[in-house]
Amino acid sequence: MAAIDTTGSENEAAWRQRAVSRSLNAARSRAEQRIQRFLDAAFELIDEKGTTEFTIQEVIDRSKQSLRGFYQYFDGKDELILALFEETVRESIEDYQEVLDAQTEPLARLRAFVIRLHEWCDPAERKRGTHNRVPISEFTTQLSIAYADRVTSTLAPISLMMLELVDDAAKAGVIRVDDTRRAATMIQQVVMFSWFGNRIIKNPRLKVSSDHIWEFCLHGLRGDG
Repeated sequence: MAAIDTTGSENEAAWRQRAVSRSLNAARSRAEQRIQRFLDAAFELIDEKGTTEFTIQEVIDRSKQSLRGFYQYFDGKDELILALFEETVRESIEDYQEVLDAQTEPLARLRAFVIRLHEWCDPAERKRGTHNRVPISEFTTQLSIAYADRVTSTLAPISLMMLELVDDAAKAGVIRVDDTRRAATMIQQVVMFSWFGNRIIKNPRLKVSSDHIWEFCLHGLRGDG
């Protein structure tokens, strides 16, 4: 019985796969560009308004795209806000890593991270990122009631960085804590949400800064620094 020659069909399958792959890659690239235009438009509106109180129509007009196109990628405004939050956290993580790379000592690395995280969370601190973005803490407060799981997932890399830095400092003996995970969680909460207390403090001299936060956390950790 003669063998069946499958070379032709295999070659055909290969070129089909390449063609489909190119098509899918091109479609993906176009989709990413359209999504980015929506995100950029929303960030520009935040730059101007200082808040997320914009409408979907304003985003559509600014991005020069259609309402139908918007709903291809987002279920609604909340989904867009979540995307803005995730983009802001992603950019902040790159910034934290640059700061950490400039330090070698465990306590100095922890201090640098605490201060930089506070800058990304407190609207009164120096602005970070490519836009005058809503601080991470405000995004978190705004979204956590309805989307707690997604907020927690988005913040997970920040939480992991904090835990690793506290672990390293504890192992080096420059801080003394009984439970590094609990300590990291408490530091993160103090750093990220002290801005809310600042809003109700009228005397500027009593407002909490990044340095105040660090000194409080350091002595709370019974540090030697």
